[in-house]
Amino acid sequence: MRVLVTGGAGYIGSVVADRLLQIGHSVTVLDNLSKGKTRAVPSAADFVRADTGDAQILDGIFQAGHFDAVMHFAAFIEAGESMQSPEIYFDNNSAKSLTLLRAVLKHKVPRFVFSSTAAVYGEPRRIPITEDDPLEPTNAYGESKLMVERMLSWFQRCHGLRYASLRYFNAAGGNRDRGENHNPETHLIPLVLQVALGQREAISTYGTDYPTKDGTCVRDYIHIDDLATAHLLALDGLAEHEQLICNLGSGSGFSVREIIDIARRVTGRDIPAIEAPRRAGDPAVLVASSEKIKRVLGWNPQHSDVEAIVRSAWEWHKSHPKGYEG
Repeated sequence: MRVLVTGGAGYIGSVVADRLLQIGHSVTVLDNLSKGKTRAVPSAADFVRADTGDAQILDGIFQAGHFDAVMHFAAFIEAGESMQSPEIYFDNNSAKSLTLLRAVLKHKVPRFVFSSTAAVYGEPRRIPITEDDPLEPTNAYGESKLMVERMLSWFQRCHGLRYASLRYFNAAGGNRDRGENHNPETHLIPLVLQVALGQREAISTYGTDYPTKDGTCVRDYIHIDDLATAHLLALDGLAEHEQLICNLGSGSGFSVREIIDIARRVTGRDIPAIEAPRRAGDPAVLVASSEKIKRVLGWNPQHSDVEAIVRSAWEWHKSHPKGYEG
């Protein structure tokens, strides 16, 4: 297949692009590099530095590429920032996705795989969360992604676009070639490991009065390689299914304090932690049921142990202390 990967210079997109190439697909990466890193782009992929909101450039790329599928990762992903500047998130994540989808429809690309988020659920009514639970985002990031999901549903109904929407919980970990490297970094595991590397003085726990086992937020962590496998299964699954909406998670939740303690064990280093106020829009608990994707597509995650996930991240960060710039 000929596949366009938007956001393919980012954390998840670059890993998926690499896996696509490994199994023989032709890959074009589209990324404006506002967040991505050129060194993360697989060398065998064609790379176009452009924005998903540029209709004219998209038209030329689709005319030249004759793509069989689009895998859409390009997005802003910080829930806290989205509550300070929601307009940026609706523009980048929602409006620009519509521009991309217009090009997909115009050029009759038959398959679309969308990187969605657990944030579409908001504060869950039950744990673990299943795909048919209410969609009530508590932050603008989640709403911006939900708007794309709703567009996809209508485009499938009206135009026959086959799509998969994969609702991630917390992608984490690394492999030999790729790891998590955002600037600025806001995700817990890489932040904790930066403290272990001496790159920051302490890790902040945002909120210690949540209704959880230790007062800090609880999240579900999934290894980046397992995420990539799920995307490939979803891409192939669209040959049979017109619509796939699936959670991706481990089914187990770990608090912020538990992750910090695990990082201390893995690194063997003291990691000071300081308490900080809650961030707006953060749900107390997000833990996924991934039974649907296991049943429908045969997904079988290989890296469910959270300590192993943290260890894989630590190995990457030790060998790339300056990220992709090192």
